Amino acid sequence: MHELTVELGPGSYSEPGPGSYPVLVGAGARHRLLSVLPVAARRAAVVTQAAIDVAVDTGIDQRPFEIDDGEDAKNLETVEDLCRRWSRWGLTRADVVVAVGGGVVTDVAGFAAAVYHRGVPVVHVATTLLAQVDAAIGGKTGVNLPEGKNLVGAFWQPAAVLCDTDTLSSLPPREYRSGLGEMAKYAFLGVEGLADLSLDDAVAACVACKASFVAADPREQGRRALLNYGHTLAHALETVGAYDLRHGEAVAVGLAFAARLAHRLGRVGEDDVHRHQLVLKRYGLPDRIPAGAAPHALLQVMRRDKKASAGGLTFVLDGPHGLEVVAGVPDDAVLATLEEVRG
Repeated sequence: MHELTVELGPGSYSEPGPGSYPVLVGAGARHRLLSVLPVAARRAAVVTQAAIDVAVDTGIDQRPFEIDDGEDAKNLETVEDLCRRWSRWGLTRADVVVAVGGGVVTDVAGFAAAVYHRGVPVVHVATTLLAQVDAAIGGKTGVNLPEGKNLVGAFWQPAAVLCDTDTLSSLPPREYRSGLGEMAKYAFLGVEGLADLSLDDAVAACVACKASFVAADPREQGRRALLNYGHTLAHALETVGAYDLRHGEAVAVGLAFAARLAHRLGRVGEDDVHRHQLVLKRYGLPDRIPAGAAPHALLQVMRRDKKASAGGLTFVLDGPHGLEVVAGVPDDAVLATLEEVRG
Protein backbone atom coordinates (compact mmCIF):
# COMPACT_ATOMS: atom_id res chain seq x y z
CA MET A 1 0.00 0.00 0.00
CA HIS A 2 1.36 3.40 -0.99
CA GLU A 3 0.68 6.13 1.56
CA LEU A 4 1.19 9.64 0.22
CA THR A 5 0.46 13.07 1.63
CA VAL A 6 -0.88 16.15 -0.10
CA GLU A 7 0.64 19.15 1.67
CA LEU A 8 -1.32 22.40 1.61
CA GLY A 9 -0.47 25.99 2.35
CA PRO A 10 -2.30 28.37 4.71
CA GLY A 11 -5.90 29.08 3.83
CA SER A 12 -6.56 25.72 2.18
CA TYR A 13 -9.26 23.59 3.78
CA SER A 14 -8.06 20.19 4.92
CA GLU A 15 -9.01 17.46 7.36
CA PRO A 16 -8.07 15.67 9.56
CA GLY A 17 -4.77 17.47 10.18
CA PRO A 18 -3.83 21.09 9.51
CA GLY A 19 -2.25 21.59 6.12
CA SER A 20 -2.29 18.07 4.72
CA TYR A 21 -4.34 14.98 3.91
CA PRO A 22 -3.50 11.35 3.10
CA VAL A 23 -3.89 9.51 -0.21
CA LEU A 24 -3.79 5.71 0.00
CA VAL A 25 -3.07 3.78 -3.21
CA GLY A 26 -3.29 0.03 -3.59
CA ALA A 27 -5.43 -3.07 -3.59
CA GLY A 28 -8.12 -2.88 -0.90
CA ALA A 29 -7.50 0.78 -0.05
CA ARG A 30 -11.24 1.42 0.36
CA HIS A 31 -11.26 -0.86 3.40
CA ARG A 32 -9.15 1.75 5.21
CA LEU A 33 -12.06 4.22 5.03
CA LEU A 34 -12.88 4.18 8.74
CA SER A 35 -9.31 5.15 9.62
CA VAL A 36 -9.42 8.37 7.54
CA LEU A 37 -12.89 9.70 8.42
CA PRO A 38 -13.06 12.86 10.55
CA VAL A 39 -13.25 11.64 14.13
CA ALA A 40 -16.26 13.81 15.03
CA ALA A 41 -18.46 12.57 12.17
CA ARG A 42 -21.58 10.69 13.23
CA ARG A 43 -23.24 10.40 9.80
CA ALA A 44 -21.88 9.70 6.33
CA ALA A 45 -23.70 10.64 3.11
CA VAL A 46 -22.35 8.17 0.54
CA VAL A 47 -22.66 9.68 -2.95
CA THR A 48 -22.41 7.21 -5.81
CA GLN A 49 -24.04 6.04 -9.04
CA ALA A 50 -26.14 2.97 -9.80
CA ALA A 51 -23.52 1.63 -12.21
CA ILE A 52 -20.80 1.68 -9.54
CA ASP A 53 -20.83 -1.64 -7.74
CA VAL A 54 -18.38 -0.76 -4.96
CA ALA A 55 -19.49 -1.16 -1.35
CA VAL A 56 -17.95 0.87 1.48
CA ASP A 57 -18.36 0.64 5.24
CA THR A 58 -17.92 3.89 7.13
CA GLY A 59 -18.51 2.34 10.54
CA ILE A 60 -21.05 5.07 11.34
CA ASP A 61 -24.65 5.79 10.34
CA GLN A 62 -24.51 5.98 6.55
CA ARG A 63 -27.01 6.45 3.75
CA PRO A 64 -26.49 6.15 -0.03
CA PHE A 65 -27.33 9.12 -2.26
CA GLU A 66 -27.32 8.12 -5.91
CA ILE A 67 -26.86 10.60 -8.74
CA ASP A 68 -27.55 9.89 -12.41
CA ASP A 69 -24.95 8.09 -14.48
CA GLY A 70 -22.80 9.84 -17.05
CA GLU A 71 -21.42 13.31 -17.64
CA ASP A 72 -24.95 14.71 -17.98
CA ALA A 73 -25.32 14.40 -14.19
CA LYS A 74 -22.54 16.94 -13.67
CA ASN A 75 -24.78 20.00 -13.38
CA LEU A 76 -26.21 22.46 -10.88
CA GLU A 77 -29.52 20.62 -10.69
CA THR A 78 -27.73 17.54 -9.34
CA VAL A 79 -25.96 19.64 -6.71
CA GLU A 80 -29.23 21.23 -5.59
CA ASP A 81 -30.92 17.83 -5.41
CA LEU A 82 -28.10 16.39 -3.30
CA CYS A 83 -28.12 19.32 -0.87
CA ARG A 84 -31.89 19.13 -0.44
CA ARG A 85 -31.78 15.39 0.24
CA TRP A 86 -28.97 15.86 2.73
CA SER A 87 -30.97 18.54 4.49
CA ARG A 88 -34.04 16.32 4.76
CA TRP A 89 -31.85 13.56 6.23
CA GLY A 90 -30.36 15.95 8.76
CA LEU A 91 -26.73 15.99 7.61
CA THR A 92 -24.70 18.62 9.50
CA ARG A 93 -21.37 20.29 8.88
CA ALA A 94 -19.93 18.07 11.61
CA ASP A 95 -20.68 14.97 9.52
CA VAL A 96 -18.98 13.74 6.32
CA VAL A 97 -19.68 13.16 2.65
CA VAL A 98 -18.10 10.08 1.08
CA ALA A 99 -17.85 10.14 -2.73
CA VAL A 100 -17.61 6.65 -4.24
CA GLY A 101 -17.02 6.66 -7.98
CA GLY A 102 -15.17 8.29 -10.83
CA GLY A 103 -14.50 11.89 -11.73
CA VAL A 104 -18.15 12.83 -12.16
CA VAL A 105 -18.97 11.64 -8.63
CA THR A 106 -15.95 13.24 -6.96
CA ASP A 107 -16.49 16.54 -8.81
CA VAL A 108 -20.21 16.73 -8.01
CA ALA A 109 -20.04 15.41 -4.45
CA GLY A 110 -17.02 17.57 -3.69
CA PHE A 111 -18.74 20.72 -4.94
CA ALA A 112 -21.96 19.91 -3.09
CA ALA A 113 -19.93 19.32 0.09
CA ALA A 114 -18.19 22.67 -0.41
CA VAL A 115 -21.42 24.64 -0.57
CA TYR A 116 -23.72 22.69 1.78
CA HIS A 117 -23.71 24.46 5.18
CA ARG A 118 -20.76 26.40 3.70
CA GLY A 119 -18.57 23.34 3.92
CA VAL A 120 -18.81 19.69 4.97
CA PRO A 121 -15.77 17.36 5.06
CA VAL A 122 -15.53 15.00 2.09
CA VAL A 123 -13.59 11.77 1.52
CA HIS A 124 -13.11 10.45 -1.99
CA VAL A 125 -13.11 6.72 -2.75
CA ALA A 126 -11.92 6.83 -6.35
CA THR A 127 -13.04 3.83 -8.40
CA THR A 128 -11.79 4.72 -11.90
CA LEU A 129 -8.28 5.17 -13.20
CA LEU A 130 -9.04 8.75 -14.24
CA ALA A 131 -10.25 9.66 -10.75
CA GLN A 132 -7.33 7.94 -9.04
CA VAL A 133 -4.58 9.66 -11.03
CA ASP A 134 -6.24 13.04 -11.35
CA ALA A 135 -9.87 14.00 -10.63
CA ALA A 136 -10.04 13.00 -6.96
CA ILE A 137 -6.74 14.66 -6.01
CA GLY A 138 -6.25 18.33 -5.31
CA GLY A 139 -9.60 19.75 -4.26
CA LYS A 140 -10.85 21.13 -7.59
CA THR A 141 -14.59 20.49 -7.68
CA GLY A 142 -17.25 21.69 -10.09
CA VAL A 143 -20.02 21.13 -12.57
CA ASN A 144 -20.66 22.00 -16.19
CA LEU A 145 -22.81 24.63 -17.87
CA PRO A 146 -24.12 24.34 -21.43
CA GLU A 147 -21.49 26.96 -22.28
CA GLY A 148 -18.53 24.93 -21.05
CA LYS A 149 -16.93 22.36 -18.77
CA ASN A 150 -16.34 23.01 -15.06
CA LEU A 151 -17.37 26.66 -15.25
CA VAL A 152 -19.01 26.56 -11.79
CA GLY A 153 -17.08 25.11 -8.87
CA ALA A 154 -15.00 25.59 -5.77
CA PHE A 155 -11.67 24.59 -4.29
CA TRP A 156 -12.54 22.16 -1.51
CA GLN A 157 -9.80 19.84 -0.34
CA PRO A 158 -10.86 16.34 0.74
CA ALA A 159 -10.13 14.91 4.16
CA ALA A 160 -8.57 11.89 2.43
CA VAL A 161 -8.51 10.03 -0.88
CA LEU A 162 -8.58 6.25 -1.22
CA CYS A 163 -7.44 4.85 -4.58
CA ASP A 164 -8.37 1.16 -4.47
CA THR A 165 -6.77 -0.42 -7.54
CA ASP A 166 -8.92 -3.54 -7.06
CA THR A 167 -11.84 -1.52 -8.45
CA LEU A 168 -10.05 -1.01 -11.78
CA SER A 169 -10.24 -4.65 -12.86
CA SER A 170 -13.96 -4.36 -13.68
CA LEU A 171 -13.75 -1.10 -15.65
CA PRO A 172 -14.98 -1.25 -19.26
CA PRO A 173 -12.04 -0.99 -21.70
CA ARG A 174 -12.89 2.53 -22.86
CA GLU A 175 -13.30 3.76 -19.29
CA TYR A 176 -9.85 2.39 -18.46
CA ARG A 177 -8.42 3.95 -21.63
CA SER A 178 -9.92 7.26 -20.58
CA GLY A 179 -7.82 7.08 -17.43
CA LEU A 180 -4.75 6.36 -19.53
CA GLY A 181 -5.31 9.69 -21.27
CA GLU A 182 -4.83 11.53 -17.97
CA MET A 183 -1.94 9.21 -17.06
CA ALA A 184 -0.19 10.00 -20.35
CA LYS A 185 -0.28 13.69 -19.41
CA TYR A 186 2.06 13.01 -16.49
CA ALA A 187 4.72 11.72 -18.88
CA PHE A 188 5.10 15.37 -19.97
CA LEU A 189 5.01 16.70 -16.41
CA GLY A 190 8.19 15.00 -15.29
CA VAL A 191 7.14 11.42 -14.40
CA GLU A 192 9.72 9.23 -16.14
CA GLY A 193 9.28 5.56 -17.08
CA LEU A 194 5.59 5.69 -16.22
CA ALA A 195 4.51 3.13 -18.82
CA ASP A 196 6.97 0.58 -17.40
CA LEU A 197 5.66 0.71 -13.82
CA SER A 198 3.19 -1.65 -12.18
CA LEU A 199 -0.35 -0.33 -11.94
CA ASP A 200 -0.10 0.54 -8.24
CA ASP A 201 3.27 2.22 -8.72
CA ALA A 202 2.03 4.16 -11.77
CA VAL A 203 -1.03 5.48 -9.95
CA ALA A 204 1.11 6.43 -6.95
CA ALA A 205 3.64 8.21 -9.20
CA CYS A 206 0.86 10.26 -10.79
CA VAL A 207 -0.59 11.12 -7.37
CA ALA A 208 2.85 12.18 -6.11
CA CYS A 209 3.35 14.40 -9.16
CA LYS A 210 -0.04 16.05 -8.80
CA ALA A 211 0.45 16.46 -5.05
CA SER A 212 3.65 18.42 -5.70
CA PHE A 213 1.77 20.85 -7.97
CA VAL A 214 -1.11 21.18 -5.50
CA ALA A 215 1.26 21.83 -2.58
CA ALA A 216 2.96 24.64 -4.50
CA ASP A 217 -0.28 26.20 -5.76
CA PRO A 218 -3.45 24.97 -3.97
CA ARG A 219 -5.80 27.43 -5.73
CA GLU A 220 -4.31 27.29 -9.23
CA GLN A 221 -2.96 30.82 -9.29
CA GLY A 222 0.26 29.85 -11.01
CA ARG A 223 2.19 26.65 -11.64
CA ARG A 224 -0.72 24.29 -11.00
CA ALA A 225 -2.31 25.43 -14.26
CA LEU A 226 0.24 23.22 -16.02
CA LEU A 227 -1.86 20.22 -14.92
CA ASN A 228 -4.37 21.39 -17.54
CA TYR A 229 -1.99 20.37 -20.33
CA GLY A 230 -4.12 19.12 -23.23
CA HIS A 231 -7.35 20.18 -21.57
CA THR A 232 -8.23 23.35 -23.47
CA LEU A 233 -9.09 21.49 -26.67
CA ALA A 234 -10.32 18.47 -24.68
CA HIS A 235 -12.96 20.54 -22.88
CA ALA A 236 -14.00 22.16 -26.14
CA LEU A 237 -14.49 18.76 -27.77
CA GLU A 238 -16.57 17.63 -24.79
CA THR A 239 -18.62 20.83 -24.72
CA VAL A 240 -19.48 20.71 -28.40
CA GLY A 241 -20.61 17.18 -27.64
CA ALA A 242 -20.88 15.91 -31.19
CA TYR A 243 -17.91 13.57 -30.90
CA ASP A 244 -17.74 10.13 -29.31
CA LEU A 245 -14.85 10.85 -26.96
CA ARG A 246 -14.42 10.09 -23.27
CA HIS A 247 -12.64 12.72 -21.18
CA GLY A 248 -9.24 11.01 -21.21
CA GLU A 249 -9.51 10.32 -24.93
CA ALA A 250 -10.24 14.01 -25.51
CA VAL A 251 -7.23 14.90 -23.33
CA ALA A 252 -5.04 12.65 -25.49
CA VAL A 253 -6.21 14.48 -28.62
CA GLY A 254 -5.58 17.74 -26.78
CA LEU A 255 -2.01 16.68 -26.00
CA ALA A 256 -1.31 15.89 -29.66
CA PHE A 257 -2.86 19.21 -30.68
CA ALA A 258 -0.85 21.17 -28.08
CA ALA A 259 2.40 19.62 -29.32
CA ARG A 260 1.57 20.54 -32.91
CA LEU A 261 0.55 24.06 -31.90
CA ALA A 262 3.81 24.54 -29.98
CA HIS A 263 5.71 23.38 -33.07
CA ARG A 264 3.80 25.78 -35.32
CA LEU A 265 4.68 28.64 -32.95
CA GLY A 266 8.36 27.70 -33.04
CA ARG A 267 8.47 26.63 -29.40
CA VAL A 268 9.50 22.98 -29.98
CA GLY A 269 11.00 20.87 -32.72
CA GLU A 270 9.59 17.95 -34.65
CA ASP A 271 11.27 15.53 -32.21
CA ASP A 272 9.02 16.80 -29.40
CA VAL A 273 5.94 16.29 -31.55
CA HIS A 274 7.13 12.75 -32.31
CA ARG A 275 7.67 12.09 -28.59
CA HIS A 276 4.04 13.00 -27.90
CA GLN A 277 2.90 10.67 -30.66
CA LEU A 278 4.95 7.79 -29.27
CA VAL A 279 3.54 8.18 -25.74
CA LEU A 280 -0.04 8.28 -27.01
CA LYS A 281 0.57 5.29 -29.28
CA ARG A 282 2.02 3.25 -26.43
CA TYR A 283 -1.16 3.83 -24.42
CA GLY A 284 -3.40 3.12 -27.42
CA LEU A 285 -4.83 6.64 -27.36
CA PRO A 286 -6.20 8.79 -30.21
CA ASP A 287 -4.21 11.73 -31.57
CA ARG A 288 -6.67 13.14 -34.10
CA ILE A 289 -9.89 15.12 -33.75
CA PRO A 290 -12.87 13.62 -35.62
CA ALA A 291 -12.92 14.28 -39.35
CA GLY A 292 -16.24 16.08 -39.07
CA ALA A 293 -15.07 18.49 -36.37
CA ALA A 294 -15.75 22.18 -36.97
CA PRO A 295 -12.60 24.18 -36.11
CA HIS A 296 -14.40 27.53 -35.78
CA ALA A 297 -16.94 26.04 -33.35
CA LEU A 298 -14.13 24.59 -31.24
CA LEU A 299 -12.32 27.93 -31.33
CA GLN A 300 -15.35 29.75 -29.92
CA VAL A 301 -15.67 27.30 -27.03
CA MET A 302 -11.95 27.57 -26.25
CA ARG A 303 -12.39 31.33 -25.88
CA ARG A 304 -14.59 30.60 -22.83
CA ASP A 305 -12.03 28.33 -21.19
CA LYS A 306 -11.20 29.23 -17.56
CA LYS A 307 -7.57 29.89 -18.52
CA ALA A 308 -8.54 32.40 -21.22
CA SER A 309 -7.28 35.91 -20.50
CA ALA A 310 -7.76 39.42 -21.76
CA GLY A 311 -4.84 38.65 -24.06
CA GLY A 312 -6.86 36.12 -26.02
CA LEU A 313 -6.63 32.37 -26.42
CA THR A 314 -4.54 30.71 -23.73
CA PHE A 315 -2.94 27.26 -23.78
CA VAL A 316 -0.48 25.22 -21.78
CA LEU A 317 2.30 24.59 -24.30
CA ASP A 318 5.68 22.92 -24.34
CA GLY A 319 8.73 25.04 -25.01
CA PRO A 320 12.48 25.49 -24.46
CA HIS A 321 11.94 25.70 -20.69
CA GLY A 322 9.27 23.00 -20.48
CA LEU A 323 5.53 23.50 -20.10
CA GLU A 324 4.27 27.08 -19.75
CA VAL A 325 0.96 28.92 -19.83
CA VAL A 326 0.97 30.89 -23.08
CA ALA A 327 -1.54 33.69 -23.62
CA GLY A 328 -2.39 35.58 -26.79
CA VAL A 329 -2.09 32.63 -29.16
CA PRO A 330 -3.23 33.83 -32.63
CA ASP A 331 -6.52 32.49 -33.98
CA ASP A 332 -4.97 31.58 -37.33
CA ALA A 333 -2.34 29.37 -35.67
CA VAL A 334 -5.03 27.55 -33.67
CA LEU A 335 -7.29 27.04 -36.71
CA ALA A 336 -4.40 25.81 -38.87
CA THR A 337 -3.35 23.32 -36.18
CA LEU A 338 -6.91 22.07 -35.77
CA GLU A 339 -6.96 21.37 -39.50
CA GLU A 340 -3.60 19.61 -39.18
CA VAL A 341 -4.81 17.19 -36.50
CA ARG A 342 -8.23 16.58 -38.02
CA GLY A 343 -8.65 12.89 -38.85
